[in-house]
Amino acid sequence: MDIVAATGTRHVKTLLILGASGDLTGRLLLPGLAGLIGTGRVPGLVLAGADAADSGGQAWRDRVQKTFGEARDAANDAGRRDLDEVAAGTTYRAGDVTQPGVLGRMLAELEGPAAVYFALPPAVTEAACEVLAPEEVPEGTTLVLEKPFGTSRQTARALNRTLARLVPEPNIHRIDHFLGKATVLNLLGLRFANRLLEPLFVSEHVAKVEIVYDEELALEGRAGYYDRAGALRDMIQSHLLHVLAFLAMDAPASLGERDLRDSIAATLEVASVPEDFARSARRARYTEGSSQGRPVPDYAAEAGVDASRGTETLAQVEVRIDNPRWAGVPFILRSGKALGRRRKEAVVTFRPAGHLPAGFRGRDSPTRLRIGFGPDTLVLELDVNGPGDPYTLDRVDLRADLNSPDLLPYGEVLLGVLTGDPTLSVRADTAEDCWRIVEPVMAAWAAGEVPLEEYPAGSGGPAGWAAPPLT
Repeated sequence: MDIVAATGTRHVKTLLILGASGDLTGRLLLPGLAGLIGTGRVPGLVLAGADAADSGGQAWRDRVQKTFGEARDAANDAGRRDLDEVAAGTTYRAGDVTQPGVLGRMLAELEGPAAVYFALPPAVTEAACEVLAPEEVPEGTTLVLEKPFGTSRQTARALNRTLARLVPEPNIHRIDHFLGKATVLNLLGLRFANRLLEPLFVSEHVAKVEIVYDEELALEGRAGYYDRAGALRDMIQSHLLHVLAFLAMDAPASLGERDLRDSIAATLEVASVPEDFARSARRARYTEGSSQGRPVPDYAAEAGVDASRGTETLAQVEVRIDNPRWAGVPFILRSGKALGRRRKEAVVTFRPAGHLPAGFRGRDSPTRLRIGFGPDTLVLELDVNGPGDPYTLDRVDLRADLNSPDLLPYGEVLLGVLTGDPTLSVRADTAEDCWRIVEPVMAAWAAGEVPLEEYPAGSGGPAGWAAPPLT
C-alpha cells in the first residue's frame, strides 16, 4: 500500500537520507520519522540511508532499529507493524555524493517515486546537486534541503537554478522545521479567526512586535556548522523571518499551497533592514560561564571554533515592513545561545489606550499578546481593577494552551514531504528574499561597523541590551 498525497497526484515510496551517520539524522530526523510511521499514516514506506563510509551499513541498521524500537510503545497497532517492516527492510548505500554519477546510481537503485533528504552541511548539499545530471533524476523525485539555503542571496539564487534543472519547483522542499503545521495553523487561526484581534494587527494599534528565540544550550559540539553561520544566519534568516511573515501577512484566500505561500512572499518582499538599522543591529558572543547547572567554556575556546571569524552567538535585528498595515512598526528579531533563560515566543505590544481617566492609580502598562512556541501557548496581559481598592490598577494574565501536535516537528515536516504537500516548505523566491533582508546587516558586521559584544554564558546577554520582559 502506497503513501498517497492529499491531492491524489503524487506520492513518495522511498525515502533516502544522505548523511545517515550525522547528528541531524540521529537526533531529529529518525525520531520524527519513527513517530510519524507509528501513527500508521505512511504505510508502505521504504527507508534507505547513505554516507561516504563503506562500513556504515550495520551501524545504520542498528541506528534505525534502536530509534524505531523506542517509538513502538507510543504507536498504534498499524504503526507498530509499519515500524517493524521499515526497520527490517532498511538498506544502506556508501558513496561520496559530491562525485559525478554517485547519487545518480543510488537513485537508479531505489523504488520510486523517491524523496532524497540532504541531511548534510550546506556546502556538501550544493556540491552534490551541482554534479547531479538531470537525466540521472527519475521522474517524480523529490529533493529535500535543510535551511540555511545557500549562504547569501547570490548563492541561494544559483542553487535555485541548479535545482530547477533537476526537478519542478513543487518537488523541492526547502525545510523550515521551526514552523511545523500545528504552529503555523495556530498562528493563522489566532490572527484571522478572532474579531477581537484581527482588526488590531495594524500600525494604528501595534507599537512593536518582538520575536525571540533564546536558548540555554551552548554550542553542543556543532562548531563545524555553527561557527560558519552564527545566530543571524542560523536562526533569524532561516526561521524567525518566517515567523514574522505569519504574524504580519494579510489574510490568504485559503490555506492552500499557492495562496499561503503567495501571502508569505508578499510580506517578505516588502520587509527590509534599512542601512542605518543595519548599523544598529547588535551582535555578541558568550564567554565562560554556566548554563543549566553545567560549566560552559568561552565560545572562542570551544573545540572547532575559529575565533578570528568573529561568529556571534546572540543577534538582534530590527526589521521594517513597507506597507500600509505595518508602516513604522518595528519588528525586533532576537536569537542567542547559552542564555540564562529559555524563551521562545512572539510578543505583540499594543499602543497605550487613548485616554485613562484621572483618579486611577497603580500600573498603567501596555497591553501585550504573547505567543509561545513549543509548547504553543497564548498569554494576554491586561490592566484591570485590583483587589480591594477599585481605583488601583493591577496586572492580570489570561492564559490558554494552543493546539498541540501529535507529531514531533520533523514528523510534521516529513509528512509534507511524503505526501507531496509543499505548503510549509520554503519557495524559491522566498528563500532568496530572506537573504536580501539580512544582507545589509551581514555587510555592516563584515565591515566592522558593529562591535562584537560579550556576555557570560548563563546571563541575559550583554549589559544594556533591552529584551522583551520575561514571563
